Amino acid sequence: MNEPHPIRPRPVLGRLPAYAAGKPPAPVEGLVSYKLASNENPYGPVPAVRRAVERFDAIARYPDPLSTALRERLSGHLGVAAQDIVTGAGSLGALTQIITTFAGTGEDGTPDEVIFAWRSFEAYPIVVRSSGARDVQVPLTADFRHDLEAMAAAITEHTRVVLLCTPNNPTGPVLTTREVEDFLAKVPRHVLVVIDEAYQEFVREPDAVDGLDVFSRHSNVAVLRTFSKAHGLANLRVGYSVTHPHVTQYLRVLATPFAVSSLAEQAAIASLDHLEDVMERVDIVVAERQRMVAGLVEAGWSVPETQANFVWLDLGDRTPGFVEAAARQALSVRGFGTEGVRVSVGEREANARFLQLCREFGAPTNGQ
Repeated sequence: MNEPHPIRPRPVLGRLPAYAAGKPPAPVEGLVSYKLASNENPYGPVPAVRRAVERFDAIARYPDPLSTALRERLSGHLGVAAQDIVTGAGSLGALTQIITTFAGTGEDGTPDEVIFAWRSFEAYPIVVRSSGARDVQVPLTADFRHDLEAMAAAITEHTRVVLLCTPNNPTGPVLTTREVEDFLAKVPRHVLVVIDEAYQEFVREPDAVDGLDVFSRHSNVAVLRTFSKAHGLANLRVGYSVTHPHVTQYLRVLATPFAVSSLAEQAAIASLDHLEDVMERVDIVVAERQRMVAGLVEAGWSVPETQANFVWLDLGDRTPGFVEAAARQALSVRGFGTEGVRVSVGEREANARFLQLCREFGAPTNGQ
């Protein structure tokens, strides 16, 4: 029984980075704990969603595998055909379906390539490598934005997919319409460009790209969106992709059946039907984001221009120390090795405590 077991996983498992989810805050006596580590909406879903969840009584029944009712409702909101929408377990589930369908290992053993900026969404390399494809990571610019010229130059005969994360997670900047259009002019039409807009509702930059607008003009563009962030439905896992019919026909073959439960579908529909209430809460988050950025600048910090519900602190080697200091203040934040810290916009008291921590910790110097 002590001999090594003959059952072995695929070799790729040894090359996968571990996904590190945001951790809940540790309790500190005398302080209310706040989680600022996972970009969740601190105000949760709107009341209509809670009522829909309370009314739900079909737990014993399988969901509609196509999420037909939700897709039809989304079609009306987005101005796209319902048949071009494919739901998934969050936008990550929708992304996984795209990568699994369009990138992997060729019949000759050569891996397809998927290009994305780095640092960007932590799950990208996991999803790409799991499919058998090779990830091509293009470093961000000095101001933590996508280097689209370098990404275009990285395209080869093996490139199948390019991922654009806007606003970029975890750094915050958006891509502009002009930037994306100029980039697409350099991308071969057989390469699928996925615009990941998980934080789209928080964007207030007038020149920011609208993925659906670009999608309407380019046959090789797909869009990802989610109900996890602005709608406050992170635990229910509802996301979707929007693709053209010549892409969707293949995507549906490998889409995960029953990925979105009927409960999640009804909650998402209720949220869409009360979108004005959702956006009122989003406006509060955006106002708090602006207050946080202003407070950081006043305290001497330099932060990337964020259009999401988080801010990025370029702390380098001081990253672990800041994470520990935050924990002593009953705040959980998301540290990335020795690169920096992403801090979600939270409740007003949480944000005020975070700003006080930043004043006490001290802004980085050039040498950090």
